[in-house]
Amino acid sequence: MIIMERKGAATFQGNPLTIIGPELKVGDKAPDFKLIDTSLKHVILADSRGKTRLISVVPSIDTPVCDFQTKRFNLEASKLPAHVAVITVSMVLPFAQARWCGLAGADKIQMLSDYQEHSFGQAYGVLIKELQLLSRAVFVIEPDDKIQYVEYVKEITNHPDYDKALASVKPKSCCCG
Repeated sequence: MIIMERKGAATFQGNPLTIIGPELKVGDKAPDFKLIDTSLKHVILADSRGKTRLISVVPSIDTPVCDFQTKRFNLEASKLPAHVAVITVSMVLPFAQARWCGLAGADKIQMLSDYQEHSFGQAYGVLIKELQLLSRAVFVIEPDDKIQYVEYVKEITNHPDYDKALASVKPKSCCCG
C-alpha cells in the first residue's frame, strides 16, 4: 500500500508539517473510515448514510482552539435541520472525549476517536506524520456520500471558517421566478 505524504501541507506555529493522505475535493466520494465512539463502539461512514454529515476535525480537544471549535459546532447543531449529523473527530481517547463532553455540556454532537487505526486521518488527508495527531479541517458529506464542502486549515492553530461550513449544510433557498 502506497502512503501519500504532503510535505508542508499544514503548519504548527509556522513550522511545516507533513500530512499523510490525499487532499480531498468537493465532489469526491467520501472515503470510509473506522472510528471509536465514547462508548467504545466502532463507527463507520455507512452508519450515518442518509444524513448530511458535518465533520469537524481537531488535533486535541484540550486546547483552546479545539475546545472553541467543538463547542461552536455543538451550539450550532441544535439550529441545524434534523437530517444533519455533527461529528467531531480527533485522536483523543474516547474516555477523554466523554469527559470533555460532560464538562462542556456538549450533547448535540457525536465525538469519535481515530486513535486505533488512523483510518480517518489517512483517508481524509489529515494525519500529521510528525505528531500522530489530526490536522484541523472541516468536511461536509451529503447523504449520498459525496463531499460537498472541504476546508483544510493550513495553520492548525487557526480557526476554520465556521460560517462557510455551516452555510454548506443549510438548505439552499430558491430564487426561481
